[in-house]
Amino acid sequence: MSWYQSGREIVSRGRFFFAKAWKGGLQLTTGRGIYVQDHNEAGSMQRSIYLRPIGFIPNGGKASEEEVWGGMPLAGGPLAFTALEIIERNGARVERRMTGLSEFFERDWGRHTLPASDLFEALGTPRSRIGGLSMDRPRIMGIVNVTPDSFSDGGQHDTVQAAVDHALRLADEGADILDIGGESTRPGSDAVAVDDELKRVLPVLEALRDKTDKLISVDTRKAKVMRLAAEAGADILNDVSALTYDPDALRTAAETGLPVMLMHAIGDPKTMNDNPVYDDVVIDVFDFLERRIHACEAAGIPRSKLIVDPGIGFAKLLHHNVAVLSAMSLYHALGVPVLLGASRKKLIGQLCNVDVARERVPGSIAAALSSVAQGVQTVRVHDVAATRQAIAVWMAALFGDERALAEPIR
Repeated sequence: MSWYQSGREIVSRGRFFFAKAWKGGLQLTTGRGIYVQDHNEAGSMQRSIYLRPIGFIPNGGKASEEEVWGGMPLAGGPLAFTALEIIERNGARVERRMTGLSEFFERDWGRHTLPASDLFEALGTPRSRIGGLSMDRPRIMGIVNVTPDSFSDGGQHDTVQAAVDHALRLADEGADILDIGGESTRPGSDAVAVDDELKRVLPVLEALRDKTDKLISVDTRKAKVMRLAAEAGADILNDVSALTYDPDALRTAAETGLPVMLMHAIGDPKTMNDNPVYDDVVIDVFDFLERRIHACEAAGIPRSKLIVDPGIGFAKLLHHNVAVLSAMSLYHALGVPVLLGASRKKLIGQLCNVDVARERVPGSIAAALSSVAQGVQTVRVHDVAATRQAIAVWMAALFGDERALAEPIR
């Protein structure tokens, strides 16, 4: 069977694949369907198969019956994928191989049939709007650190006026979301008392709310900050601990009704990078994020209000970070928008021998484009204007048409 065939035929093949019956193994029913998982020795649940879309081409929209079809649309965004990396975990052994879509549909996947079809369906499902913002094109989140000790710009915006001015400048430069943070969670940092964090964040949020219609997110691990930020007009909650740091965070986030960004991290920022160990960092991060999505759903936060962030620089050494960056498209199989936060981070300095964080802008743009080229919906950056310019050129080059910058992708 040729890869290039009508859209109707390939979709028909896909439906046949989805309809295959599977016998034997452990079935776990979730809000999105049934998939197979194995018990590890600790008793937690772990996937045995993962799908990473690869071979990206422009998503030209729905093909007519007469048109030649070349790929499957990815998450309702500007890209389609033409192949998959199949990752299988069997205990400590992890195997990877690449396959074309026609081979994927033709193969008898046995006990993996339902989990594979579940993942494949997630790859193609358009993403829900987040706070009213469509996820059908790359979005930019501008960083507003109201802290004295952030790794890149600590102390530069630690007054209300300075922070508001900076946020409005990022909005003018093209940020879709403004992310206000009052606690540095860089490796080696100490926790900030909740009252101190509130004194930093709330005045900026309140002053900014009447001055911009951009979405405002609040970067916090603390339930009290989440609740008061929501009351002050925040649109999104961004938690680097994926709602695990504060015992009340999960319940509080659900009560606010706001979208939530879930980031992967292990341990406390003070010690998280001392000696992080993974069996396979790329899929271990996937498993963690999938568990947190399930926890959120159980607490009353729908999947349509979640975003995931694999946590570059958090409990990861250089080789871990590079591995995750190279496999960002894997996280689309979680069925929610994906965010990258690599701006000015240490891995860029390590790769390029650049010690000063503010001099890592070119590397930050490269990391952002690498992920956007894998379909990542949002990039969190310090340098909004430079990132916006780079993404605009990438979009125009991808479609060969400058109108892609102004018109809906689909």
